[in-house]
Amino acid sequence: MIMNREEPSIHAALAPDSLTSYVMVEADDASVFERILDEIPHSRGVVPGESGLGEVEHFLSPKPDVEGIAEGDIVELIAGPFKGEKAQVQRIDEGKDQVTVELYEATVPIPVTVRGDQIRVLDSEER
Repeated sequence: MIMNREEPSIHAALAPDSLTSYVMVEADDASVFERILDEIPHSRGVVPGESGLGEVEHFLSPKPDVEGIAEGDIVELIAGPFKGEKAQVQRIDEGKDQVTVELYEATVPIPVTVRGDQIRVLDSEER
């Protein structure tokens, strides 16, 4: 909604998933932004201050899908031909964002390589 206003003094807006209910705005003049904020429903207010690029840089780069997955974790396949099957993580390739899993209910252990966004962690050995 902020960027749809086409105000020349507002350059960018960022709403990171990890900071729910917060929007970071790059603007020349705070008064123009506060005027626009009055017209946006459910907006609460402004947290004053400035942030450097170093403070918001980690929000700008996407995190890999295999982050938070470890070898030995129990996962569920949520896409592909084995959708709904449970498996155990055997190997993680962070460079290609792929995970090799071994299906649980197969009579013969079959290693299957899937993309990191096609699995959901059910149980982790570390937790």
